[in-house]
Amino acid sequence: MRLHPTRYRMPKMKTIAIALLTASCMGLGTVPGMAQTTTPVASSLAMAKPASAYSSGVVYDWFYLSFQLTQQTPGFSPPVAARALAYMSLALYESVVPGMPGYQSLAGQLNELSSLPWAQPDEPLHWPTVANAAMATMTRMMFSNASAENKARIETLERSLPLKYTQDFDPNTVTPDISNRSETFGKLMAMAIMTWARTDGGHEAWGPIRRSQANYVPPSGTGKWSATPPAFAPALLPYWGQNRPIVLKTAADCPAPPPPMYSEEKGSEFFKQGQEVYDISNAATQEQRQFALYWADDAGKTPTPAGHWAYITNDLLKSRKASLASAAETFARLNIAMSDAFVAAWNTKYTLNVLRPVTYVQLVIDSNWVPTLMTTPPFPDYPSGHSVQSSAASAVLAKEFGANLAFVDNTHNDRGWGPRTFKNFKSAADEAAASRLYAGIHYRFASDGGKPQGQCVADKVLALKFKP
Repeated sequence: MRLHPTRYRMPKMKTIAIALLTASCMGLGTVPGMAQTTTPVASSLAMAKPASAYSSGVVYDWFYLSFQLTQQTPGFSPPVAARALAYMSLALYESVVPGMPGYQSLAGQLNELSSLPWAQPDEPLHWPTVANAAMATMTRMMFSNASAENKARIETLERSLPLKYTQDFDPNTVTPDISNRSETFGKLMAMAIMTWARTDGGHEAWGPIRRSQANYVPPSGTGKWSATPPAFAPALLPYWGQNRPIVLKTAADCPAPPPPMYSEEKGSEFFKQGQEVYDISNAATQEQRQFALYWADDAGKTPTPAGHWAYITNDLLKSRKASLASAAETFARLNIAMSDAFVAAWNTKYTLNVLRPVTYVQLVIDSNWVPTLMTTPPFPDYPSGHSVQSSAASAVLAKEFGANLAFVDNTHNDRGWGPRTFKNFKSAADEAAASRLYAGIHYRFASDGGKPQGQCVADKVLALKFKP
């Protein structure tokens, strides 16, 4: 198998050779000579069936496990989870796109990613094996701090999938030579993606992301965010908005509209918004309370907001009997959008530093008030991250499946909160955004202001050229 670099450049790296050298050291095999070329367009490899000829079973099982790992692995707050899902999806797509005639690599379109390995046309690969190896390798690296038990689950899943999906792993057609070559290619692709991912600023976010930076100190001043009760926890991921996005040129490319001017005057717009949070919290309907809890998607208890939308997508792909190729393309768009949405939202949050409703209400309306349904998260209010990310996800899914598709959400069935049916993706995203107001942790303007920002991110991602 020969691998082609295609205009590959990585910041602070020595080119794709780093990924290939690492792979070689891991025992993944040697890499023959390298040849310069332009970004190749996928064509059927000799004697190999295309990725569209196989089911998405491998994809379904790997993402299903990722939702459990997200819930059970320390440090996987919503932005971190979205990032992990995005790079897993990119590894999946790029590993099988050589088997997707008419499609092309995203190298050259994504920030500072100018090249990736490409398969030799005359050496057939088995795409489910490629995908299984890529996903297994990427999952291990993204969840490197998972428990020993969960690391064992990753190993078990990788070994079991060929036995579970025998229709896709036919031993009569997948020779040992093809299988070994396919595994090697999948692992190499995951290593190449991870080499690039490590330069985005968000790697190992559960530890000190940037050891040279001083501890974050929130800006002081009227109307500015400060730590909130009851824990008064330090700011979560204050530099996340400075990460390199995947598609957006900078995090500021998709700004949120400006929030109302801060004021403590009773007739002001800001006061009215604070009063609304207080009033709803004190007299929320049962339906509003259900919405607040359903969309909370707390880290450590759920797959987080990004995992929620990816769970919905996983079910849709399974119910529609999507192919491996279709699933890879869909997840790439969805998870890139959600990851960039969190970068854009966090950039706005820590640029504007708008104080949370609990702080405002205690200062101006009722010094004893705290939200009754959930604790306020430890980061600035505006915009609502749920709103930005859900709007981005719903816009991508509307494009993929149709704007008027009714769907069933099974994400929280194990908690006794589902299944639930939504008439379309936008209605679900709107409910997710409003749920933060009902929970007492966001102003209405934060929920509303996140929607155009999320739509902007989705538009940028949907403009990617998966086909030449």
